[in-house]
Amino acid sequence: MTKHLILVDGSGYLFRAFHALPPLTNAEGKPTGAVYGVLNMLRRLVKMYPDADVAVFFDPPGKTQRHAVFPEYKANRGSMPEDLALQIEPLQTLIRAQGFPLHIVSGYEADDVIATVAKEARSDGRPVVISTGDKDFAQLVDSGLDIVDTMYNKQYDREAVHVKFGVYPETIPDYLALVGDTSDNIPGVHKVGPKTAVK
Repeated sequence: MTKHLILVDGSGYLFRAFHALPPLTNAEGKPTGAVYGVLNMLRRLVKMYPDADVAVFFDPPGKTQRHAVFPEYKANRGSMPEDLALQIEPLQTLIRAQGFPLHIVSGYEADDVIATVAKEARSDGRPVVISTGDKDFAQLVDSGLDIVDTMYNKQYDREAVHVKFGVYPETIPDYLALVGDTSDNIPGVHKVGPKTAVK
């Protein structure tokens, strides 16, 4: 039986853990809450898929090719909180120390790298699980690719995507183009919300 390939959205989980957990610190007073949260998430994944290969992906510093396509991309976001920025390097060091491959591709968001690796793995017939809370990945779900959100203990296959969004994975790009994404500063169609987009 072919082993699962687990692709982890490290950047996504880092932000989510930072905002979800209390501001933990170590004995030196350095922030550790996000580190703690992401490492716990990785432990849960290994328990869920003990025989799988796991790889973790992070965004590179600076702008990516998405900014070249749309200069206003994420322009609504402020600078990263210092307490979060201080945890990136220690977290990445710990991830590597635990034996997980960690990938950062200059000029490309982790999302795009994960999607590329997932498509390649699926073309080779390998089952893939993407561990993320990012709705954009729903468009990749198929019979051999699921999404797992360990922070909320949810798993999404094709039918679960339809239940959540009202459309199937292949229609997610159209759905998102219609509704837009305020978190990324991506405008949708004027006066088109989720219900109208589904119709």
